[in-house]
Amino acid sequence: MFKSILVVCTGNICRSPMAEALLASRLAHTDKRVASAGIAALVGQPAAPLAQEVMKEHGHDISAHRGAQLNATLLAAADLVLALDDSHRRWMVENFPQFRGRVFKLGKWRADRDVADPYQLPREAFEQAYLDIVECLADWTPHVLA
Repeated sequence: MFKSILVVCTGNICRSPMAEALLASRLAHTDKRVASAGIAALVGQPAAPLAQEVMKEHGHDISAHRGAQLNATLLAAADLVLALDDSHRRWMVENFPQFRGRVFKLGKWRADRDVADPYQLPREAFEQAYLDIVECLADWTPHVLA
């Protein structure tokens, strides 16, 4: 059973805050906790403006989000760690091998698909990331709620 879920991307200002908010919304009626972090986080920075805009259009406010650096403490506190792409998964397994069994890709149930990084790209890239995250989370929801 997963009580604490950590979502990880690179800077923790685009994909992982979006995924964190979407997953937290799905789990709002439970006692599960969701957080996010980045392997090269822009610590203290708000979510990217286009990430905020896309999320707001879909009913989610991520304006209070601030980037957080991934570390062993965050990993130890998580029962499940969801990486947005394979580079994140590999980095965590190489740098924190003791948590290998907790780390999976968000796109695991979709042939281990990556969610492309929209950082500094046009709005369409953020919209695509949003759609990809929604699809991947739909696959995880039955496993996380079990």
